[in-house]
Amino acid sequence: MHTLLARAGWGSAIIEAALELSGQPYRCEIIDGAPGEKEREKLLALNPLGQLPTLLLPDGTVMTESAAMILHLADFTPASELAPPAGAPERAAFLRWLIFLVAAVYPTFTYGDDPSRYHVDEPAQKALRAATDAQREELWRQVEAAAQAPWFLGTRFSAIDLYIWTMTRWRPRRGWFAAECPKLSAIAVEMDRDPRLAGIMARNWPA
Repeated sequence: MHTLLARAGWGSAIIEAALELSGQPYRCEIIDGAPGEKEREKLLALNPLGQLPTLLLPDGTVMTESAAMILHLADFTPASELAPPAGAPERAAFLRWLIFLVAAVYPTFTYGDDPSRYHVDEPAQKALRAATDAQREELWRQVEAAAQAPWFLGTRFSAIDLYIWTMTRWRPRRGWFAAECPKLSAIAVEMDRDPRLAGIMARNWPA
């Protein structure tokens, strides 16, 4: 069984959904502790960056980096359609935009969510938050321009849709996406309707 170290509402929801859709047995271990607390120390022992998600494979292997987890699960569960197989015409676009999301969009939260980690000066913290928020909106517009319908890759579902489903709940949030990125908004809304994800939605974004 896989063990997913997770936190409600965080990026671990992407991997939780991928495990669910791929039919893999798993359990979630919620990490909410502050530095020095037992659960936090367990995370740091497995992943020194202290990042979530962190995934323990059934053989005890530790995986970090959500894109790596997605590709690993796709390799072992091709029927899940998490990723187009090698040679598929959509494969290059899938790889490009998967890495774009984790390497370009995701870091805007890393630096902007808690700017006090990078600046002691309060005006500088506010400026960093504003700059990363603005950059994120511009990056999402690039993703919108590349998106097809009904899924990001067109008729083929992929894990990119799971990233969109989760990340549109973060700043600038669903209302902005509905107004500014309607294709991404439509993907997220369609994912909300998937009954297989109902439990994950309830755990991560309770009403």
